[in-house]
Amino acid sequence: MDQPDDNVIKRRERAAFLLLTAVVFPLLTVMIVASYGFIVWFWQMFVSGPPTGH
Repeated sequence: MDQPDDNVIKRRERAAFLLLTAVVFPLLTVMIVASYGFIVWFWQMFVSGPPTGH
């Protein structure tokens, strides 16, 4: 079996790192924050009621 060249391996690792740092992690972060906001909104709308303004 042919082993990939070191340059090919480094290029793939660099591409995977850039994909993770520039696309996956930012999207995941936005999705987590949006999900938390939706949960808080849902909780306030249907469970604890609107703010009373004390």
